[in-house]
Amino acid sequence: MHRRVITFSRNAFLPLTTVCANRCGYCCFRTPVGEGCIMPPGEAIRTLDTSAALGCTEALFTFGERPGAVPGFSPLLEGLGYADILDYVYDLSLAAIERGLLPHTNAGILSYEELDRLREVNASMGLMLETTADVPAHRNSPGKDPAVRIDMIENAGRLSIPFTTGILIGIGETMEDREESLRVIRDLHSRFGHIQEVIVQNFCPKPGTPMEGMPVPGTDEICETIALAREILPRDVAVQIPPNLIDAARLVGCGVDDLGGVSPLTIDYVNPEHPWPQIDELRRVAGDAELRERLCIYPQYIELGWYSPLLEPLIRDLAERLATRGSITSSFIPTDISGDLP
Repeated sequence: MHRRVITFSRNAFLPLTTVCANRCGYCCFRTPVGEGCIMPPGEAIRTLDTSAALGCTEALFTFGERPGAVPGFSPLLEGLGYADILDYVYDLSLAAIERGLLPHTNAGILSYEELDRLREVNASMGLMLETTADVPAHRNSPGKDPAVRIDMIENAGRLSIPFTTGILIGIGETMEDREESLRVIRDLHSRFGHIQEVIVQNFCPKPGTPMEGMPVPGTDEICETIALAREILPRDVAVQIPPNLIDAARLVGCGVDDLGGVSPLTIDYVNPEHPWPQIDELRRVAGDAELRERLCIYPQYIELGWYSPLLEPLIRDLAERLATRGSITSSFIPTDISGDLP
């Protein structure tokens, strides 16, 4: 009998801008246009350099959706020499590749053409479906229209982009809504075969947001949702939970395959009040399972060649390097690194 394997990715989290055209009722990431709303190139490069030195393999680029649609943002970006945020992430993706990091971009809604362009420099990409339900939390967020998000996930499939999506639980949806959302994801994967992982993420109330007083889903409810995801999704799609947001050790047995990306350097800028667990904690969460590091592009997509020629040498090199490491030891990730940049 094979020992169960729980995977994770070691990454650098780079929030390129906190400006966003959506106004979700639970979000504390979004900020107005102003000083500090764009990560400067120098800070981004320092983050990539330090993360590479710490052995990270993934550069996670996250930013608000369609920031250029927000008045005042474009002039600030032009001050850095860019007409569009996607030009900025393209150049930083090249910088990440040069430093031995595989880019993974979460940019919100992108067109087919934009996805196709970023595919050249990204090993994988992502967009949370969140829910197929019409919930008040998304009332002021046109980019959270389920039909719009499903269309983008379809386009990623047409382009053979290894893709991450997921559901956000506790934002006003029902268990029936969660089931429908998971079935939509399953059906997209059955058509295109591109969904490598599905995140089951719990809502965390943020002070100062419209939903700060909303109740949070309990452990039993989260476990039930994880089990539902594992039942609905095919085995080649990993079920992931964020280990910094919930009692992951109690939930791994519900059907979890993956613990997502964690960083020895950068914080979780979307949930800054929840620090990443380090390696000893991840090993405790994994319990009797083998804890194994992975790349942001899953092995089956490496075998299929679902990446651009530009990325092939780095993907092959990193995959070989991880294969020689085997299971994770307690000294694998530094535990004395601050969450702030040096």
